[in-house]
Amino acid sequence: MFSFISRRVLAGLATLLVSTFAMFLLVSAAIRPYIFMDLEASTSPNKQQLIDQRTLDLDLNTNVVIRYFKWLGDFVTGDLGTAWRSGQSVSNLLQGAVISTIQLVAAATVLAVIFGVMVGIVSALRQYSTFDYLTIFVSFVLYSLPAFWVAVLLKQWGAIGFNDFLRDPNLSILAIAVVGVVIGLLWSLAFGGTLRRRLAVFGMGFAATAVALLYLQLSGWWEEPNLGPVIIAVTGAALAFAVTALVSGLKNRRALYASLTTVVVGVVVYFPIQSVLRQVDNWLLVLVLAVVTVAVGIGIGYAWGGPDKGVSARAAGITAFLVGSMVFVDRVMQFWPAYLGAPAINNRPIPTIGNSTPNLGGNFWVQVLDQYTHLLLPTIALVLIQFAGYTRYSRASMLEVMSQDYIRTARAKGLPERTVVMRHGFRNTLIPLATIVPIDVITLLGGAIITEKVFARPGMGLLFLNSLTGGEIDPVMAYLVIVAALAIIANIVADLIYAALDPRIRVNA
Repeated sequence: MFSFISRRVLAGLATLLVSTFAMFLLVSAAIRPYIFMDLEASTSPNKQQLIDQRTLDLDLNTNVVIRYFKWLGDFVTGDLGTAWRSGQSVSNLLQGAVISTIQLVAAATVLAVIFGVMVGIVSALRQYSTFDYLTIFVSFVLYSLPAFWVAVLLKQWGAIGFNDFLRDPNLSILAIAVVGVVIGLLWSLAFGGTLRRRLAVFGMGFAATAVALLYLQLSGWWEEPNLGPVIIAVTGAALAFAVTALVSGLKNRRALYASLTTVVVGVVVYFPIQSVLRQVDNWLLVLVLAVVTVAVGIGIGYAWGGPDKGVSARAAGITAFLVGSMVFVDRVMQFWPAYLGAPAINNRPIPTIGNSTPNLGGNFWVQVLDQYTHLLLPTIALVLIQFAGYTRYSRASMLEVMSQDYIRTARAKGLPERTVVMRHGFRNTLIPLATIVPIDVITLLGGAIITEKVFARPGMGLLFLNSLTGGEIDPVMAYLVIVAALAIIANIVADLIYAALDPRIRVNA
């Protein structure tokens, strides 16, 4: 393992050195017109003197190769340079841009992978069904949509439309019925089976959706959104069954009881934990509470025991994380009225630009809520586009795996279908995704340039674009080096994931 990582790191450094040299030559030639664009358009009588002075200040008369080695020496010693137009150091510019991009990428990637893989696998298992054809159609439509067009539509309907709706948040019976029918149809198509089973699933999906929307309407939820112990209990119980079904199967009663016990504990401590959350004023404390929550869930799983304590602990730990996440979201929602009524918000809480509201003020939870509202639209834009790709990849991979001889052998041995799909099929389906996901993450860490431009998020992509058009080589080179280095790391991580998912693969081979 150590020798493999050492070889890959050395090869990566050599690749990075060569690529930075090539990039420096290309960037120097590309940005030169932008450096003097403002001066060339000037009518000043000493225009030529200004051009000569800028040439001298930026050392443009020196050979580009010599300038590269000067830049490389400064970069290695930790001096990333300065954005000469603003006078800010590149380190400070990168710090804010990286944080903004990571916030966006983390949420978008996790959601896209979870929903994309889930829908893709269900589509593969229901090949040639109506649900499969619908998934293929939606995936191709989303994959072909231009990112800027999706972003503009979200700004129009997701921000402006929803903000207008909050002035008089009333859903008509017709709207509730239409949404209920659509959700019911999707669930019935996903589950499939006999006509009787489909009608039963449709009825449950329709009823659950209609009841939920009526509750939101009648309880004034839009003005004061919350989850509360009742919703957390009901949703947590459903999640406990779902997690147990995926991790061990519902026949493993100890795992199921451990998950349900975790939900009960979460509901019981809901009110006492509020006093603890009042003291939270930074993300480090949130992380500590998350670790404690998962540890409690794992402890409950081991306490229930059973033939395989690890399975019970895994199911309870995942359930604990999900229940804890709902408690966290509920705490954030409690500050919605204060956030909505703030002068800087003016009852229009869904923003269309930026990553924070100027002059908002408020405590930690208000700031978290503000960050979430600014992340909402760009995250949805990225999720819609990434979801299409992950759905197609996971569907194709699952179809290939489920046609293998070892899948037929597993079924011939009499293994339950859940075991065949989850342990033999799903694990091997993830192997092709192990290459795609790390590369996609690194690509997005480089900045979703179009999305960040439309939503004016000061991330890596917007920093690169502004620096390139501003003729600032130091920020551009710092951006390119970071992206190139992360791409090399992503390939190493992909190889390690291969080895973890498939024991036949050895990184020392």
